[in-house]
Amino acid sequence: MKQLVLDIRPDTPPTLENFVAGANAELVATVSLLAAPGTAQQLPGRHIYLWGAAGSGRSHLLRAAVAVARDGGRPAHLFAAAQIDDSLPDTPNALVAVDDVNRLGAEAQIALFNAFNRARGNRQSLLLAGPSAPLGLNLREDLRTRIGQSLIFEVQPLDDAARATILASLAERRGLRLADEVVDFLLRHGRRDLASLRNVLDALDSASLERKRAITLPLLREMMQHGLEI
Repeated sequence: MKQLVLDIRPDTPPTLENFVAGANAELVATVSLLAAPGTAQQLPGRHIYLWGAAGSGRSHLLRAAVAVARDGGRPAHLFAAAQIDDSLPDTPNALVAVDDVNRLGAEAQIALFNAFNRARGNRQSLLLAGPSAPLGLNLREDLRTRIGQSLIFEVQPLDDAARATILASLAERRGLRLADEVVDFLLRHGRRDLASLRNVLDALDSASLERKRAITLPLLREMMQHGLEI
């Protein structure tokens, strides 16, 4: 499975193909199976719960799975926790994705519990995401139990090799070349989430164009002296 993103700009629609899989190849394959029309029944329980730190890609995966379902002609619904009141759609054969389940209010928790109860009868699949394993969720006990009976995946963080390759891919798309020492410096001293790395690359790109200089460590240090936060 291809494991490196080729386009992760904010305006690029999330897909399973442009998710940076890293150590999450099995997770991505299972989410794809859950979302695709006619294949969810191959999974035990027909439901998946994803958990991981902020910025790990949980929301990306939910949005991408909903896109897979809809592209295949399957009904699909995506909700942030704050959007749910006292009910969820009972659309037959639908994929229902709920992000940030830890933020569900009291009525919304009942709605999700009811969705679990009727899922077998209406052939729905639930794809849920939150910041911690089920035992760490501040939810009513019966709902936590149902979530805990789903297939559970922790979204694993990227390693430095994957981050370095992603930076190189992003730079190449812009016609830039990042010196290895720049990449090493950013990964050693900067924030390591992809959004921050992308923002630094944007700044380096602009500075390189304005000053007609290659992106090197001296340029990066100069920009840091003028306020660039990495």
